Amino acid sequence: MKSPLSEKVLGLKPSGIRKFFDIVLEMNDPDVISLGVGEPDFDTPWHIRNEGIYSLEKGRTFYTSNAGLMDLKVEISAFLKRKCRVNYNPKNEIFVTVGGSEAIDVAMRALLNPGEEVIIPQPSYVSYLPCVVLADGVPVIVPLQEKNDFKLMPDELEAAITPKTKILVLPFPNNPTGSIMTKEELQPIAEICKKHDIYVVSDEIYGALTYGVDHYTIAALPGMKERTILINGFSKAYAMTGWRLGYACAPEEILQQMLKIHQFAIMCAPTTSQYAAVEALRSGDEDVEHMREAYNQRRRYLLYSLREMGLHCFEPFGAFYIFPSIQGLGMTSDEFANELLKEEKLAVVPGTAFGDSGEGFIRISYAYSLQELKTAMERLARFVSRHKQ
Repeated sequence: MKSPLSEKVLGLKPSGIRKFFDIVLEMNDPDVISLGVGEPDFDTPWHIRNEGIYSLEKGRTFYTSNAGLMDLKVEISAFLKRKCRVNYNPKNEIFVTVGGSEAIDVAMRALLNPGEEVIIPQPSYVSYLPCVVLADGVPVIVPLQEKNDFKLMPDELEAAITPKTKILVLPFPNNPTGSIMTKEELQPIAEICKKHDIYVVSDEIYGALTYGVDHYTIAALPGMKERTILINGFSKAYAMTGWRLGYACAPEEILQQMLKIHQFAIMCAPTTSQYAAVEALRSGDEDVEHMREAYNQRRRYLLYSLREMGLHCFEPFGAFYIFPSIQGLGMTSDEFANELLKEEKLAVVPGTAFGDSGEGFIRISYAYSLQELKTAMERLARFVSRHKQ
């Protein structure tokens, strides 16, 4: 028989996060503490849930337009103008997706011709590379460096550009490092993109979760809106992971082709989730602020605890992850995570799950209660103390 499988798909590596947490699930041990999942520990705020319930009670179980509810797109436009200082027309520059991950996928498929290159800074979210490969693009990895707080440096970007470069993925605020990029740091990146005629896929799903500095989108810089696909969603800021709702904003010429793929593959995002998201944008600012304050408290606690036990860690200012170095312990990231799970029943994610440049680091999520984090840090401190060289 002929092989039933695509060679392209067979060549993709499974998610490093999923691989590790399959081990956790197989243990089936109630004493295991997991700090690996990038999911808020808060419930979706009640007024948002209630709007979803109300939409069901009113029988709003129909398809929406392919691009999403106009009311929702109007609120997205208003949110981006208010928070990000960028204007998008809700009629033809915004469409609603099934999470931010769908937006990344359709952006790559709409923009790429076979053999065109996509620059991907790493460590970063695990979906970028496979989405490029599935769209017949060529991933070009730029390793981000701890000495630069895992920010993308202009000289690093310049060095990665070739005549085949089409897209730069801009993954800030960053998962897994928590790194952010300010307006001043984005300006030279924008100039390079304009100089070399490069498009930007800017994944801003953690944009509402920054600490001590406001998020800034590269799309707001002069000459960048017309070459940027801005991706965001509701999972992280509003604790709406299971609602599966995101959005993409782009110039009409690009958006219409992304929407075409969405029409054939998805039809439309879940109707109930869209009605709930309208309420989130209209009345959810206080909820986001409450959750951000809680995350910031946890962030500061983890930073202090890690440094107290002798693990070097730069200070992250975005998302809800911290990325300490374990290079002084004589173990690879994978060995560290496996031994920590075995000895202390504490699960973290090896840095290599987010690219080879994550070697020597682990990702810890602080989307967990402070009490759970305190217990976890006690276990981690015991482990580090035993294995110090």
